[in-house]
Amino acid sequence: MGNLVANDGLSGFVILVWLGINGFLFVHFYMAFLVDRWFYTRVLLGHALSWARAPAACLNFNCLLILLPVCRNLLSLLRGSIQCCSRTAARQLDRNLTFHKLVAYMIAFHTAVHIIAHLFNFEFFMDAQLNRSVDLLPFVLSEIGNEDNASFLNPIRSNETSPTIVMFTTIAGLTGVAITLALILIITSSMEVIRRSYFEVFWFTHHLFIIFFIGLVFHGYGRIVRGQTPLSLQSNDPKACADHFRDWGKNESGCAVPVFAGNPPGTWQWVVGPMILYVCERLVRIYRSHQKVVITKVVMHPSKTLELQMKKKGFSMEVGQYVFIQCPSVSRLEWHPFTLTSAPEEDYFSAHIRIVGDWTQALYEACGGDKPEQQEAWKLPKMAIDGPFGTASEDVFRYDVVMLVGAGIGVTPFASILKSVWYKHIQNNQDVFTKKIYFYWLCPETQAFEWFADLLQSLERQMADKDMADFLSYNIYLTRWKETEAAHFRVHHEAENDPITGLKQKTLYGKPNWDNEFTNIAAKHPKSKVGVFLCGPPQLGKSLEKQCLSHSEAEVKFIFNKENF
Repeated sequence: MGNLVANDGLSGFVILVWLGINGFLFVHFYMAFLVDRWFYTRVLLGHALSWARAPAACLNFNCLLILLPVCRNLLSLLRGSIQCCSRTAARQLDRNLTFHKLVAYMIAFHTAVHIIAHLFNFEFFMDAQLNRSVDLLPFVLSEIGNEDNASFLNPIRSNETSPTIVMFTTIAGLTGVAITLALILIITSSMEVIRRSYFEVFWFTHHLFIIFFIGLVFHGYGRIVRGQTPLSLQSNDPKACADHFRDWGKNESGCAVPVFAGNPPGTWQWVVGPMILYVCERLVRIYRSHQKVVITKVVMHPSKTLELQMKKKGFSMEVGQYVFIQCPSVSRLEWHPFTLTSAPEEDYFSAHIRIVGDWTQALYEACGGDKPEQQEAWKLPKMAIDGPFGTASEDVFRYDVVMLVGAGIGVTPFASILKSVWYKHIQNNQDVFTKKIYFYWLCPETQAFEWFADLLQSLERQMADKDMADFLSYNIYLTRWKETEAAHFRVHHEAENDPITGLKQKTLYGKPNWDNEFTNIAAKHPKSKVGVFLCGPPQLGKSLEKQCLSHSEAEVKFIFNKENF
């Protein structure tokens, strides 16, 4: 239970509060449209009125939230401010994209409810015009507003009007269609398979949020849904006058013809604050992207991995942070996130980029990766950098014991950590609480080891020279190889170094037994807090998080952290 609270307690509390506010707003606004002011509107629409307005209120609330998790500079500022007070609270900010997705799903849900309710509303509006009888209150209400400058209740003004025409000729209809189409495109292009395989599609369609928010702000300006005015309620009390609608306007009846008006648009009051924050966020990004960046070195690693070493005036980073990189000669619109692989102690910052798509391939060629000779400095492309931005890895030195788990190219943030570990121990940095690091690297094929093995070999030698060999334990797994398939390597195992990586630690085959690994670490480090850091696929993250929770009976606490990229 202790590990469950430490890992997910605050996140669970935030989600419950968020769901609670959604529930409160839905119920509150549902009931708000059951009062006398909306009595005659309900005569036409029934409870479909409340079913349309309640999710609209929840939409406003969630649209207030949707931009905040992607304000990266704001999150970095908050993270730095609260990190000294609460590591648990700071860690929740690393789940910003998860919360962003949850809010998006809630927006999609309330949009669907809102649309379905309004489809029923338009049918009810049309039925009131088709059943043309002065003995029917819905028809009488629909006829109100035919005189000049009179207020109407039914936006469908005759039985010959098509609801489709109303949909595409009113502000509410046009903006509603635009909002819905933008939302559909944004959500469908955000699916994992599209985001991973066609990042450009995801990137460009996500900018339809501009159309979404413009449509959202103007959606209510038509004031199609109307209720009785407060002044009209004094001269026409629905409870007393509804049954005497044939005598409305006659002096002896005491019931004037009701007057209707829509609520003033209020969505802008919900979203103006986040929109201003996001505009400021983009201005900061634009300013930083125009600062000069110099590529000092380009390294072509095996397995088509490009290393860029760069310098930028005033650039300051922490371990495991990431930046967004733009190459104008490749695309002036696309920005892609990459984890920094350099240490803060180095006089440059670097990123390792795996060549897997059109943009990375174009960058690879622009940097001379496809040419046998080394590219001259003046021929290297201009780069723009936005960042760095904080991630969970910044906390790595705050734990007594650390487990680092990287899968494939997901090892990049740990390159920065391992380098920084060495520098900090050389400098006898007193702010480092870490006494032991367990490093796990899972790769499907041998080629993936090639660019990172050099760093591990260097660390292995240096730590042996400083009598620190026990500080770092590393386990490298070749996941697509079985023990039987690796039998021909057995003869080399008698040698001092591993034949694949060149390290003293031998490569293991298959996948780790995480239950055994967690049990052994818990036994070796009782009464310790172990930080578990992962940069890898979601399936591996679920497995590790489950292990953190399942070892809650042990005296050791496992705290799970996951990188966003």
